[in-house]
Amino acid sequence: MGTSATAAPWKHLLLNSLNSNSHLKHSIYLQLATVGSNGRPSNRTVVFRGFEDNSDRIQIYTDSRTRKIEDIKHCPFAEICWYFTDSWEQYRINGRVDVIDASNPDPDKLQQRQTAWFASSLKSRLQYLGPSPGLPSLDDQSSQENSLDPSAGPTDAFCLLVLDPEQVDFLNLKSNRRIAFASRCSINGEKLWTSVEINP
Repeated sequence: MGTSATAAPWKHLLLNSLNSNSHLKHSIYLQLATVGSNGRPSNRTVVFRGFEDNSDRIQIYTDSRTRKIEDIKHCPFAEICWYFTDSWEQYRINGRVDVIDASNPDPDKLQQRQTAWFASSLKSRLQYLGPSPGLPSLDDQSSQENSLDPSAGPTDAFCLLVLDPEQVDFLNLKSNRRIAFASRCSINGEKLWTSVEINP
């Protein structure tokens, strides 16, 4: 899959939003919506872990035992909603999500997963040693102490999600401006973006 030689036009806006809101801890939190096999939506807050190198693809870390993984494997499309409280800007970003877990057959993706693992804090890594999310809590689980070798590679529960944006809806409530961005692939595999100003 090729990537456009020029950065996606919305990415520049998003990087500016992240920069101007960087003094707010919650600026890296966003909502990720998926659709389950029952046809119902699910939404949850996740942490922005940066862009994949030299691309506009968004990285998120998660536990492979969570329901969102089942949802994405059923329907690989998802949407992010991201609101910046200081600048009054909203981004809705939708596209296909790639699930990179321990069973991924691509060695390059497994290396990407390992890089992501070591990029996260030791405290974050410890979360993947806990009991399975969403199951009934047992009294003795809360008292268990988990230890982790800092040099050890990813646990089986660690999963890297990579969202490849296809459409972006940007809204600035201060300027009352809204732009819709859409992508398409050229014949040589480059991702090309178009944009149009729309009514807020």
